[in-house]
Amino acid sequence: QVHVVESGGGLVQPGGSLRLSCTASGAIANADWYRQAPGKQRELVAQTWSDGSTSSIVSLAGRFTASRSKDKNTLYLQMNSLKPEDTAVYYCKMYAPGGPAWGQGIQVTVSS
Repeated sequence: QVHVVESGGGLVQPGGSLRLSCTASGAIANADWYRQAPGKQRELVAQTWSDGSTSSIVSLAGRFTASRSKDKNTLYLQMNSLKPEDTAVYYCKMYAPGGPAWGQGIQVTVSS
């Protein structure tokens, strides 16, 4: 089972930026970012594929961009122009040969 570690969250003011990272201990194929706001269901934020292609959900396109490292084992989420409604716990989900593995979740709080 691959292990996944997230980093990069924290408190940021509205309009600010953050970059989240998610590193797997072994080879992975596709990898996604999700988020879960208080009292809401977990939702898909962005997807990446083993060929390097990426996609963000329509409502976040232009502000959130997912990318992968050269070795494909680290996933990034660049978040710009952050809004209070982006406050959530962010999770990465990595698809390894042994099955999907979730990161531990990382808090992002957007507040003045």
